[in-house]
Amino acid sequence: MTDRVFDLPEAALLRARAAGSEGAQWIEGLGEKIARLEKMWDLSIEGVLSGGSESLVLGVTRKDGLLAVLKLGMPWSADGGQEANVYRLANGQGYAELIAHDPELNALLLERLGSPIMELGFSAHERISTICQTLQTAWRPLSSPNGLMSGADKAQLLADLIASIWQTKKGSCQQTTVDRAFHLLKERETAHDTAACVLVHGDPHEYNTLRVPGSPNDAPDFKFIDPDGLYAEPAYDLGILMRGENEDLLSGDPLELGRQRCATLSQRTGIAFQAIWHWGFIERVSTGLHLLELDMTEEGLQTLAIADRWAAWSDGT
Repeated sequence: MTDRVFDLPEAALLRARAAGSEGAQWIEGLGEKIARLEKMWDLSIEGVLSGGSESLVLGVTRKDGLLAVLKLGMPWSADGGQEANVYRLANGQGYAELIAHDPELNALLLERLGSPIMELGFSAHERISTICQTLQTAWRPLSSPNGLMSGADKAQLLADLIASIWQTKKGSCQQTTVDRAFHLLKERETAHDTAACVLVHGDPHEYNTLRVPGSPNDAPDFKFIDPDGLYAEPAYDLGILMRGENEDLLSGDPLELGRQRCATLSQRTGIAFQAIWHWGFIERVSTGLHLLELDMTEEGLQTLAIADRWAAWSDGT
C-alpha cells in the first residue's frame, strides 16, 4: 500500500520542488504516512482534492461513515500544530471542525466542507462581501496570544521576507514600492494593540472560504480552512482581501478600484480604512515577491504591477 502515488496540485508541487531535497523526501514518504493514518484513524481514502499549496489534501471516509478531509502539511512550510491550535480556539465558529491531529506526521483530520466560494459563480464583489461576513463570525476576542504569533511579530517577519527576496528579484517592481512597504510595516508594528487583538485567520482568501454543506441555496453559510493563525488586529485579514482578485482590479484604474475595495471592506466590517490599506499594500508586495520565488512569474508580476500603481498614493500617511 505504501507505493501509491498521489498527484499534488500544481501550487503544492512547485512549493515542494522549491524546497529541494527536503521537498523530494516529503513527496516520497507520502504513501507510507497515509497508510499509517488510514489504519490509525480508520479511514478509507477517496482521492486527492484540488487546492492546497502547502499540503496534500485527501477526501476520506471514516469507518463510522463520516465524510472528512485528511491534510498532510509540508513540515518546513505548514505547521499542523499551529493550525490545530487555531481550530481548537475557534471551536467550529467560522472554521472547519477539527476531528484529530497527529503532530508526528503533521496531519490533520477535519470536517469536510463544500466548494470554495471562488468556484460558486459569485462576482468579485459578492465574494468579498461574503468573506467579510464570515470573518465577522470567525474573529474571536482573545485575552492572550494563546501561542499565536502577534501582529507586530508578523510585521517583522514580512519585512524580513521582503528584504530577503528583494535581493534576487530587484527590478520586478519599483524600489519606491518596496520602500513604501517597509514604511507601512513599521507603522503596523507600532500600531499593534493587544486590546484590539482577535483570533485572526491570516489567509482568508477565496479558496480558503468553503461552503457549509446543507446550508440554504439562497443564503449559504461558509467556513474557513487553512488558517495561519495570528493574535492581531482584524485589519490584517482584510488586507489579504486587498492582495487578490487581480483581474477585477485591472478591469479599470487599479488605484481607484483598490480604494473602492478598501472602502467596501471598511464599510462592511467597521474596521478603519487606513489599517486595511496598509496591510493590503504590504500583502500585495510580499505576496508578489513570494510568487516570483515560486516561479509563478506571471501572477507575481501582475500583483506587483498593481502595487506599483498603489504606491503613488500616500493615503494621508
